[in-house]
Amino acid sequence: MLSDLKFSRYLPLLGWLRTYDRRTLGSDALASLITAILLIPQSLAYALLAGLPPQAGLYASTTPLIAYALFGSSRVLAVGPVAVVSLMTAAAIGSLGLDNPADIMAAAGTLALLSSGFLFLFAIFRLGSVANFLSRPVVHAFITASTLLIIGSQLRHILGLDMHGATIPELAHSLFETGFSLHWVPLLVGGTSLIFLLGSREVLPGLLKKAGLPPAIADGLVRAAPALLVAASTVLAWQLDLHETTGLAIVGTLPTGLPPLAFPLVDLATLRALVGPAALISLIGFVESVSVGQSLAARNREHILPNRELIGLGAANAAAALSGGYPVTGGFARSVVNDAAGARTPIAGIFTALIILAVAIFLTPAFHHLPKAVLAATILAAIWKLADFKETWHAWQYARADGAAAFLTLFGVLFLGVEFGLTLGVAVSVGLILQRTMAPHWARLGQVPGSHHFRNVDRHDVVVSPHVYSLRVDSALYFANARFLEDLVARLMTESPDTTDLVLMFPAVNFVDASALGSLREINDRLKDAGVRLHLSEVKGPVADGLIKAGLFDDLTGDVFLSHYAALRSLDPETTLRAEGIAPDEDA
Repeated sequence: MLSDLKFSRYLPLLGWLRTYDRRTLGSDALASLITAILLIPQSLAYALLAGLPPQAGLYASTTPLIAYALFGSSRVLAVGPVAVVSLMTAAAIGSLGLDNPADIMAAAGTLALLSSGFLFLFAIFRLGSVANFLSRPVVHAFITASTLLIIGSQLRHILGLDMHGATIPELAHSLFETGFSLHWVPLLVGGTSLIFLLGSREVLPGLLKKAGLPPAIADGLVRAAPALLVAASTVLAWQLDLHETTGLAIVGTLPTGLPPLAFPLVDLATLRALVGPAALISLIGFVESVSVGQSLAARNREHILPNRELIGLGAANAAAALSGGYPVTGGFARSVVNDAAGARTPIAGIFTALIILAVAIFLTPAFHHLPKAVLAATILAAIWKLADFKETWHAWQYARADGAAAFLTLFGVLFLGVEFGLTLGVAVSVGLILQRTMAPHWARLGQVPGSHHFRNVDRHDVVVSPHVYSLRVDSALYFANARFLEDLVARLMTESPDTTDLVLMFPAVNFVDASALGSLREINDRLKDAGVRLHLSEVKGPVADGLIKAGLFDDLTGDVFLSHYAALRSLDPETTLRAEGIAPDEDA
């Protein structure tokens, strides 16, 4: 039993298998079929968005699902190609100037392998909180801008225009170069497909309900709409020979068989060029996957482990790299479908992978006449709601700094490129954190009359000691604000010549690094020379442990108090008793 628990710690799937029964098997099998029906057309479409052959999307939806099922912590998260990561893949590979399809596929596999390496590196150092480097406004702005770029890039398939580019100016320039010479057949096929997909989602459920169909059947028909569209449009394009007669772009010949198991090989220059994009892709992929996993886990009163998710996603990307795929992460739409379809364990993902493998082995010739305009419509129908400017505007209204970071991200992605825009957003977010903590909020405290509480003298009517200065710093102390604290204490002591004791109140200080430790020693020495004793109060346990180990408590000219009230009661009992309405002789 203990060995089973030990192995299940590293292979969470073993934990699910201990309670697996026939009923769970049936639920997982049905959910896998429904998810595969949705995933197949999406996978083909997202591969085209990434600038890769359609089969790359199928390959990225097979072995990564199996790898995540073995190592991931979410019960229903469905891993595979997603729109934003596909766009980032297209931007990364497009900048390399590769023409050979084999080189392009090798670069995509290398990108997935590097992303896997970053995710494993984060996991080794238990950096599940790395996603916090991206603030919520920046993430929303990035997704909104990426959605607009995706829409712009897919219009070429629907309009039949030779548009290209990774930014709005590049897309607009290429559009003007085409002379706006629309091709009506792809516009008709793509437009009709888009209307059908949106209608199947918004209108069809109500119609099926009015028709009296059982909810399970009606829901299945709605979810199967993309697959039905793919089948119908493929047959129509084949029967009417639209590619030959009208020039309608189609998927063409796809290789048949298992995904190619090979290590992606690229030259050193290409490898170096892909390191930066891989780091950003791993970060964005992790943020998206954890967000989806946590929302679904909360709905089911479950819990996922961010550090375990790093391992699961790292394994999934490694599997994608070795099987002809490209970077993957957990997708919202397919995960919601997987959950709603009744998936009980990650084994549903393995079943989904097996279904898609069967399609890759036996049915790829059936996709030969599939119009690319239909795949473009599939992408647009899946992502158009992600373009949401309200979050960015709300961030601006609430906090100008966060709003500015969001707008800079939005501008950067749209006009300068996906990687530059995201890097700008991360840099601004980290910069804002540093700015806010370099000069943290501080307050002089006084005792609230009739109580043992101490509050900001600028906000409350309090009693202040004439010779004990109570100073509270509301931030962790580290290298960025250590000098600020030195200068602050020096200024306050100059402004308060009657001070004999300074008490630093530490309830909000949860970390003191080596630089801040040095500053505390310097403050202690300077105050000693000025005839002022330095005291600490309400120091948190972990912080106190570090300061004791460093010997600061022994070097202090003053004492360390459990509570700030105890400090003032010891250093200035007359003022403390007066604040409580007690005369000194009464207390005696």
